[in-house]
Amino acid sequence: MDLTTVKIEKPVTINFILGQTHFIKSVEDMHETLVSAVPGIKFGLAFCEASGKCLLRWSGTDEDMIDLAQKNAMAISAGHSFILFLGDGFYPINVLNAIKMIPEVCHIYCATANPTEVIVVETDQGRGIMGVIDGQKPLGIEGEEDITWRKDFLRQIGYKS
Repeated sequence: MDLTTVKIEKPVTINFILGQTHFIKSVEDMHETLVSAVPGIKFGLAFCEASGKCLLRWSGTDEDMIDLAQKNAMAISAGHSFILFLGDGFYPINVLNAIKMIPEVCHIYCATANPTEVIVVETDQGRGIMGVIDGQKPLGIEGEEDITWRKDFLRQIGYKS
């Protein structure tokens, strides 16, 4: 058994969702879910098939996001994992619950724009995701000034009124 980390390669501002699903049908179901949840959404999706032909299955509405999804999914190469890249200006908060409700989706490892490393284990049978390192560790506890900044920021970007 070998443990390794795979760094997610992407532009700084791009968000992605990494998860596990269990059926080839997931690719089409995720595509339909995304375009129904957010009309005009730009995304790329890649799914690592774990049986049969064991191909990297993919879909999307944006060539750059599709390329990112394919490249990162091949680097991870863990059975039944999927990675979904959202185009600039689209965010996990708008699609995450819809993705979680797809019957084939088993687990979400992360939904982030942070620098991310995926911890992958490889055995004679194949590869699996053990977990993720999402961003950096905390540098301290927020104070009153930090709380004020957080609340103001959420209102500035329209998530609170």
